[in-house]
Amino acid sequence: MNRILSTKKLSRALKKKFSDVEMELVEKNFIQTKSISFETPQLNNYLVFTSKKAVKSVLKSDVKNVHTISCLCVGSKTKNFLEKKGFTVFESANYAEELIQIIESKYKSNSFTFFCGNIRKNTIPNYFQQNKIAYNEIVVYETKLKPHQIKDPFDGVLFFSPSGVNSFLEKNSLENKTCFCIGTTTAKALKNRTKNIVIASQPTVENVITEVIKYYK
Repeated sequence: MNRILSTKKLSRALKKKFSDVEMELVEKNFIQTKSISFETPQLNNYLVFTSKKAVKSVLKSDVKNVHTISCLCVGSKTKNFLEKKGFTVFESANYAEELIQIIESKYKSNSFTFFCGNIRKNTIPNYFQQNKIAYNEIVVYETKLKPHQIKDPFDGVLFFSPSGVNSFLEKNSLENKTCFCIGTTTAKALKNRTKNIVIASQPTVENVITEVIKYYK
């Protein structure tokens, strides 16, 4: 029986996918995120979100008039959550690199408010700065690493963020293990550490699990 480690705890429905194919799942949260307080910002022409966590944090803070401003976002889960919560999403992309291409072609003359965590890629801020695009960046949640040493053997490990990779590597090695990554950004965090990497066809948790089952079955 193949033994799989997930670097974050999964929903009951997702765990069932492993038991259905007789694979053993071990799960630990290797990172912790929490909303933080922030000053209510001046909101620009468009809001930018790159994660569901940022949306949740903004909603907790009850930012005035936030629903009246259209959004650009990264990720299908982020888009669906925004729309479920009453936001209008003008554009979405699978990766930040793809989103800035959309901004470049259609929205460059506008201003943006970027809601993010304390650990985030520089892709979007660098693009705004290099192109002299007006924006403000608001940190609305923080991510902390929670390293665990995993002593029991396992065959594959699931990664969902670069932070999760970094936390795992603090106390564990990747020797003889296959890594399943939610996307290319997460896979890049494993550069020079292993070549045994499988990247999900779409950046969702469900697709990571699909790749695991396909790989071993």
